[in-house]
Amino acid sequence: MTKSLIKSLLPIFLIAIFHSCNSKKGDNKISPENKTVQVIDTFPFYNPKLSIDERVQDLISRLTLEEKASQMVNATSAIERLHIPPYDYWNEALHGVGRTCAATVFPQAIGLGATFDADLVYRVSSAISDEARAIYNATSDKGYYNRYNGLTFWTPNINIFRDPRWGRGQETYGEDPYLMSVLGAAFVNGLQGDNPNYLKTAACAKHFAVHSGPEKLRHEFNAEATQKDLWETYLPAFKALVETNVEAVMCAYNSTNGEPCCANNYLITDILRDTWHFKGHVLTDCGALKDLYNQPNEGGHGFVKTEAEAAAMAVKRGISLNCGSVFNKLPETVKEGLITEDEIDEKLALLLKTRFKLGLFDPKGSNPYDNIPFDVVNSQAHRNLSKEAAQKSIVLLKNNGILPLKDNLPKYFLTGPNAASTEILLGNYYGVNPNLVTILEGISDAISPVSQLQFRLGAMLNKPSINPINYATGNAANCDVTIVVLGVSSQLEGEEGDSIDSNTAGDRLDYDLPKNQIDYLRDLRKTADKNPSDKKPIVAVITGGSPINLTEVQELADAVLFVWYPGEEGGTAVADVLFGNISPSGRLPITFPKSLSQLPTFEDYSMKGRTYKYMNQDPLYPFGFGLSYTSFSYGDIQTSTSTISKNESLKIKITVSNSGNTDSDEVIQVYVSDEEASVDVPNFQLVKTQRIHLKSGASKILDFELAPKDFEIVLHDGTRTVESGTFKIYVGGSSPMPRSSELGASKLSDIQITVK
Repeated sequence: MTKSLIKSLLPIFLIAIFHSCNSKKGDNKISPENKTVQVIDTFPFYNPKLSIDERVQDLISRLTLEEKASQMVNATSAIERLHIPPYDYWNEALHGVGRTCAATVFPQAIGLGATFDADLVYRVSSAISDEARAIYNATSDKGYYNRYNGLTFWTPNINIFRDPRWGRGQETYGEDPYLMSVLGAAFVNGLQGDNPNYLKTAACAKHFAVHSGPEKLRHEFNAEATQKDLWETYLPAFKALVETNVEAVMCAYNSTNGEPCCANNYLITDILRDTWHFKGHVLTDCGALKDLYNQPNEGGHGFVKTEAEAAAMAVKRGISLNCGSVFNKLPETVKEGLITEDEIDEKLALLLKTRFKLGLFDPKGSNPYDNIPFDVVNSQAHRNLSKEAAQKSIVLLKNNGILPLKDNLPKYFLTGPNAASTEILLGNYYGVNPNLVTILEGISDAISPVSQLQFRLGAMLNKPSINPINYATGNAANCDVTIVVLGVSSQLEGEEGDSIDSNTAGDRLDYDLPKNQIDYLRDLRKTADKNPSDKKPIVAVITGGSPINLTEVQELADAVLFVWYPGEEGGTAVADVLFGNISPSGRLPITFPKSLSQLPTFEDYSMKGRTYKYMNQDPLYPFGFGLSYTSFSYGDIQTSTSTISKNESLKIKITVSNSGNTDSDEVIQVYVSDEEASVDVPNFQLVKTQRIHLKSGASKILDFELAPKDFEIVLHDGTRTVESGTFKIYVGGSSPMPRSSELGASKLSDIQITVK
């Protein structure tokens, strides 16, 4: 022991001696009767004056091989002789603290993606991490160390939503690498906090990499991606989060280009560690290591033959944490000579650093986040924030002038399988809340107290009615407006094992709305038009986390709102938009094709023909599309030069005006298209976005700076370069994809520049 170390520990030694002489035997134990006892230890790893590296190495030096293995699985064992309580790394916070105490439920991630608002996502994530710390503080004081009570959160999911059939696409921010990067980075910053010495919580980028279905095949599937597709589409968001100092990265179940992702040397070593210099820990998806030794006829990869070989292989390839139990075999692998204890120590050190950064080995109260009170959990401020996020996520797809509705009509008819559903507020990976506002509750609270509201379910989610008599339909003829809430829920789309009414493991291989819902909408339209001189309007509100074929809904309804899974205040937010308390301003973060026939097969991971960047057919609804209750106009793009060099930034200026009669947010989108590239490139790609609020008649001058990277293309070998040639820049409230203006989006401005 060095003199400096002895000097730093001397006060602790003296306090410990005093404590030992003045306490009864057993005072240091955590028991149900004595949950908040402050343990005072003499071990150097408890000394916050030492560096984290010194503390980690001291702790590792005190662990047996079996104890080391026990600390590398998600549900760690307590080590009583070192006063270390158990800890479970598995915690969820995709859109609110999940699967634990009642907490604020924010809109599902795809809904947050539809806001195009990094500042909002940061505020949501900061609120989530405040609640997470408060819950941890309260539960650990009581000695509760259950799964989902910890501070290591396995979120965000930044896999590219490349195909609308993928049931878990709802967990992402959409199909665009740039949007995924900026929103993912904002979410990580909000989760981890800005303290220079401590993490508020630890975020995790998942699932690394090239992972987006099919769910049914994920344990055995091999996703094949070219170097160009890897570096142009699948990897940029992960790189952005590594640059944001995300604490952890989770490897995916599937293989990528022939190697299981949790033993993929190219992904973990060559890219993550050697190229991006990632300093955090890598963990497996839950049960993924079983897929290494399960043979193809057992639904696995058959990459190794035994459980012990899987454990050794994973550590050697860079895994520190196993969600599962395979790493319990690590002592056996050392005895068999498959791996050395030093190799285990190296990966364990990366993992333990996270717990030290969270302050879990520091005296209570030394961490500023220890003082976050429990009353932030499910607070009114956070409920208001959830409502704001839901309001900004709602996308208006059609409006023939019926919206916004008056709130004092004599008679409203609300119907549809999702009108009174709490399930459609939640999506997957959700938390719970004692006050979930359904659409029925939101609308009934919003209308005049003397207005009549008729409500009937009218149709089930995905099954035809057995009873040939349906009293619901007739209301469409005798009410002033019908609001029909259709769509899907997590019963039909989501993760393998969660979507209990899906026979395709949560994927949506049928792109249409359930037939019984469309049949019901047809009946409603027929009834509403029964009196030719007094046809009644129909507003369709659609729930879901992925694109849906809404061709017939677009034709039959007078207005169409897509509301995603909008969180605990979803009903309030939908009512706010329906009745004009707020103008809709959400934008689609994913392209809605007209049918699946416009897309390659689900299992094909080539990006050709996919997403707004590579699709050459007219979609049903374009990426970035969304209508408003007002109209916006864009002036000409101004720039000081029409020619720049390859390493030069370009500054552009544009005036945006609210030329309508309603105050509203607008989401400005900037796209770049390389018109003379030497290789196939995206049709255009989003490079900047900004949300602004403009009062009716107001204008604002916006400045954007496009960096050289915004003009880069990706070559076939995956490298990036800026080539000389002509580029077109588009600025507007939607993408330049076909049908944007046809559906009512504001006209984009564009300008051509030359790069030399």
